[in-house]
Amino acid sequence: MEIRHLEYFSEVAKHASFTKAALALHISQPSLSKAIKQLEEELDVPLFYRSKTLELTDAGKAVLGNTKQVLTSFNNLNSELSEVIGLRKGEIKIGIPPIIGASFFSQLISQFIEEYPFVNLKLNEVGSKMIKQGVEDGSLDIGLVCNVPSSKSKFEVIKIIEDPLKLVVNKVNRLSLKESVDLKDLKNEPFILYGEDFTLHDRIMKECINHGFYPNVVCHSSQRDFMIEMVDARLGIALLPSKVADEIINPHLKTIPLVNTSASLELGMVWKKDKYVPYSVREFINMAESHLIHDPSPPRQTEV
Repeated sequence: MEIRHLEYFSEVAKHASFTKAALALHISQPSLSKAIKQLEEELDVPLFYRSKTLELTDAGKAVLGNTKQVLTSFNNLNSELSEVIGLRKGEIKIGIPPIIGASFFSQLISQFIEEYPFVNLKLNEVGSKMIKQGVEDGSLDIGLVCNVPSSKSKFEVIKIIEDPLKLVVNKVNRLSLKESVDLKDLKNEPFILYGEDFTLHDRIMKECINHGFYPNVVCHSSQRDFMIEMVDARLGIALLPSKVADEIINPHLKTIPLVNTSASLELGMVWKKDKYVPYSVREFINMAESHLIHDPSPPRQTEV
């Protein structure tokens, strides 16, 4: 039995099509069909029902489950052997929510690049929901997310900070005269809110509903700078993490603490459970844990 035959079988099962699998594998369909036939003869069981649609037999389903384990172990072995012989270069794909931006941990990135100059860091700025999806499907190695999953999830998790939200208002707004604002006082205010693919969008919506009102959202955005500009243009108010709000330099705007609410930016780092983590990725995680969590005086942050 050859590993490549198991890879072929897994790909056919994934696409439920010899034609699509052959295209994905960059081999001819006859060669693929021959390899699957050889595998069936070796195992002495049919793996697929070949009718109008291609379906796994019961035996095929059993073989597929074990095939995935074998391929995972084989790939892990190759990765570990590569490290043993000193191959410590490559690429780390990191997902970052636009709400925090790369500047949030620029010092960490600089430190890592200095220590591992041959490792390419590829930063992808997308919402937390898409980051979790990317980590799960393998298109991302690590993700910073604004809603830390439970320990029973599909992810390994490091909690980094929990940053309370603050109100950002234009100084022409009556609320700008207050030193603190109760969330329920925002009932009649137009909201500049994060897009629906952001976890923080759901958290703010839920918190408002818990306080007895459904927010009047006049604008959705994935960019914090745009949200701030809309507040400056008097389109509405915004709720931003304290770290972001406190960095705003605009004479027309005021940031105000919220009271009677637990709304906050919960930031964590995630990577997939039960998956081999390359040396470079492990080093980035270790460095992040040391830099972001154990720093005794991180600016404007509250440790979990």
